[in-house]
Amino acid sequence: MTIRVLVADDHAAVRAGIVLILGGADDLEVVGEAADGEQAVAMARESRPDVVLMDVRMPRLDGISATRELAGVTDVLILTTFDVDEYVFGALRAGAAGFLLKNTDAESLVEAVRLVARGDGLISPGVTRRLIAAFAEQAPRREPAGDPGNLTPREREVLACVGRGLSNAEIARELDMAEATTKTHVSRVLNKLGLKSRVQAAIYYAEGI
Repeated sequence: MTIRVLVADDHAAVRAGIVLILGGADDLEVVGEAADGEQAVAMARESRPDVVLMDVRMPRLDGISATRELAGVTDVLILTTFDVDEYVFGALRAGAAGFLLKNTDAESLVEAVRLVARGDGLISPGVTRRLIAAFAEQAPRREPAGDPGNLTPREREVLACVGRGLSNAEIARELDMAEATTKTHVSRVLNKLGLKSRVQAAIYYAEGI
């Protein structure tokens, strides 16, 4: 199955580089390029890509606001030059599926897009763990809309695995269940807690339930 990707970055040279990298993968197709957040939102709503690669700082509409508007429409993978930055925290709160630093090598960028398209998000990389830890320490706690007491014992196990950065395949192996069942449990956890992405679930777990 071909993964359809929209690239949003206000620097033409950066966009061109990303498009070149993604174009080298047989299973990825770039379906559009946006130079600002408003354009990214409009193009994503029209073309419905599987993943949007979103810069954080863009004119007209920043990447955080654009991500918030696209939550539930498509998965957003943030690209940023900052290791620990309030904009990244805001993007995760807005529902981003994950993020990468712009100095990420080509192979890792392609694999990150594949992971997000599969619904796994980006929880495992060390930089993500550092950001989650920093977020838990620095950001004010926000209670989710759902009550964690509504989670079943199995859903709590799944949430713990997500919090540890495990992919769906890894959770399935650890809890001895089918990967499709794992995806269903993850979706139920997000719905019950009123969260938009597994990254938010990992942050919530790091803050303590």
